[in-house]
Amino acid sequence: MLATIISYIPDWTIFGQAGIALLFPLLGHLFYKGLYSLTGSGRAVESPGTKKGKPPKGPSAAKAGGDSTPAHKGFSGDYASDLKYIKDTIGKNSDLHFKEFTMGRLQKQAMFIFVDGMQDDRQLNLKILQYLMSEATAESLSGQGMSGSGLPFSQLTEASDLTTFNQSVLFGHAGLLVEGLPQGLLIEPPGSTDRTLGEPVSEALLRGPRLGFSEVLSVNTSILRRQGLNDQLEMISYRAGTRIQKDIVLAYMKDIVNPELLKEVETRISKLDIDFLAESGYIEQLIEDNYLSPFQQVQNTERPDRVINALLEGRIAILLDGTPFALIVPVTFSMLLQSPEDYYERWLPSSLIRMLRFAASFMALMAPALYISFISFHPGLIPTELALSIIETRQGVPFPSVIEVLILEISIEILREAGIRLPKPVGPAMGIVGGLIIGDAAVNAGIVSPFLVIVVAVTAISSFSIPMYSTGLTLRLLRFVGMGFAAILGMFGTILFFLLLCSHLTRLKSFGVPYLTPVSPFRLSDWKDLFFRSPLSLMKRRPAMMKTQDSRRKS
Repeated sequence: MLATIISYIPDWTIFGQAGIALLFPLLGHLFYKGLYSLTGSGRAVESPGTKKGKPPKGPSAAKAGGDSTPAHKGFSGDYASDLKYIKDTIGKNSDLHFKEFTMGRLQKQAMFIFVDGMQDDRQLNLKILQYLMSEATAESLSGQGMSGSGLPFSQLTEASDLTTFNQSVLFGHAGLLVEGLPQGLLIEPPGSTDRTLGEPVSEALLRGPRLGFSEVLSVNTSILRRQGLNDQLEMISYRAGTRIQKDIVLAYMKDIVNPELLKEVETRISKLDIDFLAESGYIEQLIEDNYLSPFQQVQNTERPDRVINALLEGRIAILLDGTPFALIVPVTFSMLLQSPEDYYERWLPSSLIRMLRFAASFMALMAPALYISFISFHPGLIPTELALSIIETRQGVPFPSVIEVLILEISIEILREAGIRLPKPVGPAMGIVGGLIIGDAAVNAGIVSPFLVIVVAVTAISSFSIPMYSTGLTLRLLRFVGMGFAAILGMFGTILFFLLLCSHLTRLKSFGVPYLTPVSPFRLSDWKDLFFRSPLSLMKRRPAMMKTQDSRRKS
């Protein structure tokens, strides 16, 4: 009887594997916790007097509630009162300029208002302003809708009310407020600033706008203004850098954004302490919640349409002078696998493509680890005919499966990096031809098996389907970690690696928003735009996780 019981007890190596499997996460947690506390990465909120950056020009909180289309307010006829209203409503925008002067012929005070980057500065300063200060008369400013001959503007109209005046100025007109005139005037300049704007390189679409951000901050802010007529888009300017200073702009919808989120972003931006911000990636690394995490907690994009849609969800955009990449906060994991094209096509094909994208990301992360686990530790889990075929193709291969995978994966990564650094006409051809030649040569030399070439090829193609390049980098890094777990513990290690990854993602946050929302914590209302995209007619509310002031997309 005792002998029978003893025969059912597993070999001591099984207990050893189980002990190691339990030891790995414990040691990893202790190391991670010690390193995180040692580097002092906790974000203590300092008082406003200790901020390193330039204090915000606007309020930290937008007004609670409210309609996005405010009631129209008429002109009072009093120059000082109307000017005060304009400054109180839209004067907080950092890209809005006020120039006060005296009109020579009329001998009256006037205020010229325009948005930086929306017009040609040479036309404004040398022609329009010079004309207004020296030659303008009451008859020439009658505002009949068309300018007379010889006047330096294409069109001159009277604003019906202050609300229309503000919206027109933010949308590209130059505004003129003259002492004694009962209404404001809107001037359309004869031309705008010439810009060389192209299609985003890192986020190309088949269907959608072909416009991307440039390296000029004023151009980027004007591109956001040109997305549509809205006076709720507010921009706040900062200046950061202890040696070389650069301008930063926070953009948000003041009637939608969560005031607490805005205050947190303002606090982190104002605490930036660095010699020089060469690119928005510096800001991304300095303001993220957990810099020890391999996952990005700030989304970067070249697409203005993606930024505007994010602002309408209650998020905040960060634009830096000198780079075409804007930052969006907060971010969730599902956002990194979504493309703007998902919303430009009909919902059924878009949902299918999005689900394929999620499946491809799983393959890009786990395929090599699963191959090592099945081949080296659990070949019995493979169907018999397939297992025999794989064994036959591996005859004569001198390396274990983990070395095989490392050889091919490292080769693919080198080819991918070389394809990026080479000139554009040569890079894509080099990547494709080089991969084919190396894979075929490795099989003919007996270094790797043909089946592994298929696995690595599927893994590489799956990683190409991820819309965000930074997300692909993260999965490429974690792929090697998963291979290490699989090489040591087999399928136990692969499952352990996946569980540790899920545990980390569950705890990770981006500006207070859980990274796996709406999966964890579970929010059923936000599942309409997760693995599949619901019809636009059913997406009537903004994401509940953003806690926006106005939760309805449609009224």
